Amino acid sequence: MPKANIFNQHHEQYDEWFEKHHDMYRAELTSIKSMIAIHGAGLEIGVGSGKFAVPLGITTGVEPSVEMAKKAARQGIKVYNAVAEQLPFDNDTFDFAIMVTTICFVDDPQKSICEAYRVIKPDSFCIIAIVDKGSNLGKQYLKNKDKSTFYKEANFFSTSEIVNLMINAGYSNFQFKQTLFDDENPFRIEDGYTGGSFVVIKGFK
Repeated sequence: MPKANIFNQHHEQYDEWFEKHHDMYRAELTSIKSMIAIHGAGLEIGVGSGKFAVPLGITTGVEPSVEMAKKAARQGIKVYNAVAEQLPFDNDTFDFAIMVTTICFVDDPQKSICEAYRVIKPDSFCIIAIVDKGSNLGKQYLKNKDKSTFYKEANFFSTSEIVNLMINAGYSNFQFKQTLFDDENPFRIEDGYTGGSFVVIKGFK
């Protein structure tokens, strides 16, 4: 798991991003929160240090980076040291699952999305949040990925590519939110995915 090693080595730098880019973080968090209308048992796949799980009320996470998992555990999250492609849970366990800028770091995106489908209950949903590779921010990340500590190992996706992977896994009835626009009001939240760089994709089982 070479990508996990990057987060082990640079976990402090990872958390510093959220402090330096607080407005971006709040916009991302708010857009995801607007898509979660229930308060059931949620799972975050790639929970990191808990920056999203904690404010969203999610108490279970999966994280392959030991150092990141330690931070999440200190926030009260029950963390399983595992990968997205092999979740350590029974079928139909959770009311919903989320993956926030995680799918770009997994080794097998299709298998990861199928695993999320397996562990959520019937009629529940999975949220996958990404920086769309076709957006201006996504293009910047792609252009500079070799200079980035974290994104040099990432594989970026478009919203349509993620939707196709989710359809292959069995998801349907998709909903979308977007934020991080390139105008005078960049942190607004809107439906759809054609203008914002950060896109929240919600699909139902």
